[in-house]
Amino acid sequence: MAPKRRKGSGKGMTDEERIAYEEQKRLADEEMRKKKEDVLAQFLKDKLAKEEKSTRYNLNKLNHQWRNIMREAKAKELKKDIEILSQTFERVIDRKDAVIKSLSKDIAEAEEQYAMALRSHLQNVDYLSDLQKSRLEALTREYSVELEIICEEFDLERAMLIEQHNLEMNDIADILFAMDQNFQERENEAKSEFQSMRDEIKNKNLEEKHALRVQLETKVDDLWQQFRQALQNYNDTNEERKTTFETLKVKDEKSAKEIELQMRKLQRISDQIAQLKSKMAANAKECEERNKALKEEDLEDDEFTKEEREKMQHHFHELKAQMNQVRDSERDKLTKLTLESNAGIKELKRQKEKGELIMRLAEMCRKLETEEEKVLPFYASSLTKEEQEDVEAAVLEPPSQPLAEVMHEYQSLDNFWKRYNKVLLDKLALDKEKQTMAQENHQLRTLLKQYLDGISVNDEILSQVNPLFVVNNKTNVKLNVPVMDPRVQRPVPQTVVEAAHVIKHTLR
Repeated sequence: MAPKRRKGSGKGMTDEERIAYEEQKRLADEEMRKKKEDVLAQFLKDKLAKEEKSTRYNLNKLNHQWRNIMREAKAKELKKDIEILSQTFERVIDRKDAVIKSLSKDIAEAEEQYAMALRSHLQNVDYLSDLQKSRLEALTREYSVELEIICEEFDLERAMLIEQHNLEMNDIADILFAMDQNFQERENEAKSEFQSMRDEIKNKNLEEKHALRVQLETKVDDLWQQFRQALQNYNDTNEERKTTFETLKVKDEKSAKEIELQMRKLQRISDQIAQLKSKMAANAKECEERNKALKEEDLEDDEFTKEEREKMQHHFHELKAQMNQVRDSERDKLTKLTLESNAGIKELKRQKEKGELIMRLAEMCRKLETEEEKVLPFYASSLTKEEQEDVEAAVLEPPSQPLAEVMHEYQSLDNFWKRYNKVLLDKLALDKEKQTMAQENHQLRTLLKQYLDGISVNDEILSQVNPLFVVNNKTNVKLNVPVMDPRVQRPVPQTVVEAAHVIKHTLR
């Protein structure tokens, strides 16, 4: 049995009881200190509120007194300003009255001058009207005399013109009769010649039609053979694409199955984690219950020694450390698995989107192909037979460099690179043509500007050289006229790029 302990004395206490007593005493001191701090804080808050209230009251009082002082000072200033303004207003009114009096005097003088000018003007108008009437009478007399003379001349000239017109009409009738006779003779001759020429041309066209039919039949047979050959090539190329598509489809199905398996594994692992968490919670409850039971037994019966308790605590800590270590390792494995699965899913989605994009682009390019590209998608090789044999031998040799190994891996894309090179050459040719057209456009614009500058007249244009100023059939401006005639035009250079060069730069 445990020895009896006396209350209120620390000598008969054990170590645990002394620690508990000191802890209880420390808590009581801390609680008293907190209460004192709370009382002090409340006192300071009340004091601060009173000070704020008194400051607000004093501030309002000071503001009221200061406003009264400012009102009085402002009223004095306004009175002085009103007196000054009234004096200036009276001075301005006096000045305006003086101006009005001077203006009224000027108006009276102007009216007198106007009356004098009006009288002189009326006199001048009467004199001019009399002069005009006399001149009109003289002009009417002259007009009547000249009119009589002109009427006599007109009658004489009219009679002469009528007589001459009758003579000319008789001559024209004779000429028309003769022309009708000649026209009928020529028309009959032209009709006979036309009939003979038509028969000759008809016979000639029948012969040429027969010859062309024979030639076209031979051409149609040749084209049919070429079409069959192109169809066979197209089927061969599509077989390779179909096989690659099937392999990609099988890979996609395999990856989908792997993803499904990984998801099932993740589900199983999550179920296991949940089970382990439930077991951990149950073990934690059991351990707490055991610890409580052990503490109660220790209080009732102090048979266990201090060494045994330390062993139990040490064993408990070891078990807890092992459990934490297992939990950390399982968490690391789970995170690693989730990261890898997410990376795999993203990579598969990227591959799928890339494949769909390639298929869409292929369909779009197929719609934009011309009839010639649909029938003959691959251009003929420019290599000779010997060069072609050397290339095939080099392809069959085992690769010795990493670039050659990569080239062997991409050997199935030869047809694709052929079509790509063909499109690239077309693009380069169009760019070159666009550049030449831009140069010609620039030259024509400069010529048009020079012409417009030549026909316009201003200081800036006159100070420069005028392109339209020609002396002795020579101009003073050098004109660069673009050569558009195909007989003398320079040939457009064509750029040719080898497929191996393009593949080398694309692989880099």
